Amino acid sequence: MGQKKDLTGSEKSKIVRYLAEGCSSLKIAKLLKRDHRTIKRFIQNSQQGRKKRVEKPRRKITAHELRKVKRAAAKMPLATSLAIFQSCNITGVPKSTRCAILRDMAKVRKAERRPPLNKTHKLKRQDWVKKYLKTDFSKVLWTDEMRVSLDGPDGWARGWIGKGQRAPVRLRRQQGGGGVLVWAGITKDELVGPFRVEDGVKLNSQSYCQFLEDTFFKQWYRKKSASFKKNMIFMQDNAPSHTSKYSTAWLARKGIKEEKLMTWPPCSPDLNPIENLWSIIKCEIYKEGKQYTSLNSVWEAVVAAARNVDGEQIKTLTESMDGRLLSVLAKKGGYIGR
Repeated sequence: MGQKKDLTGSEKSKIVRYLAEGCSSLKIAKLLKRDHRTIKRFIQNSQQGRKKRVEKPRRKITAHELRKVKRAAAKMPLATSLAIFQSCNITGVPKSTRCAILRDMAKVRKAERRPPLNKTHKLKRQDWVKKYLKTDFSKVLWTDEMRVSLDGPDGWARGWIGKGQRAPVRLRRQQGGGGVLVWAGITKDELVGPFRVEDGVKLNSQSYCQFLEDTFFKQWYRKKSASFKKNMIFMQDNAPSHTSKYSTAWLARKGIKEEKLMTWPPCSPDLNPIENLWSIIKCEIYKEGKQYTSLNSVWEAVVAAARNVDGEQIKTLTESMDGRLLSVLAKKGGYIGR
């Protein structure tokens, strides 16, 4: 006798449907014109389900070895489990056991990213704090640029995937698919912008000043009262296009000079409250791992997210400056986080 064909996917579906309707295996065999034993075998295999995984016992680690592993993990936080155990001269431990032991005493976290601060940087940060400690920060306009890509920051597209379900597919493109450069400012409880830098424009001294003229000065600054303009302090970081002789002279002709132009310490994004605004906007536009198909769509998302930021949120950011300055002094010019 020749070998009989296996049940097709269609036949398996019909068997499940007939069982739900209360049909017996014999009746199903007659309806499908298949051997009764074949139907019974399929039903029995389906009811058995998957076998439970039997946990194998871990290799025993002594208390002394555990203490050595804990000290090594503290000294080598970014090392692999194998490197940590090898540094303790503990061999013959499988990867699953190593990871289980480390999970009992530690948690996998990404390394924090921060600018390098040497002794000179810290001294300049402290000098800056002493200079502006008595400043009324409600009169300061905090400005900065942000680049948003179509794909968003790496590592943000994570979530809970149910057992048996496949993770969603994400596009993978060079340079995040391209992006848009955005400029904005905050003062007291008001958001200035955001304004979009024209695609393909590299911000050098001339293009930066022209950009400020077309956006900030024409669309926002000229509408302000004379008293506001007299008291406003303009803040910008130390990007070359900001601090060049050309840009400094151009801003001076606009009346932003001397005490009206805030000096800025090196490597200090943690002191600029608008960095927190960028985080709020990025969390909104890239929530649930969202990606974009065009530069215009990601720009529209930035504008919509910025509109949802209310005055109280901005006020909280600008009023945080006194605390930031005190933290810099307490840490002797060290990094304070955001």
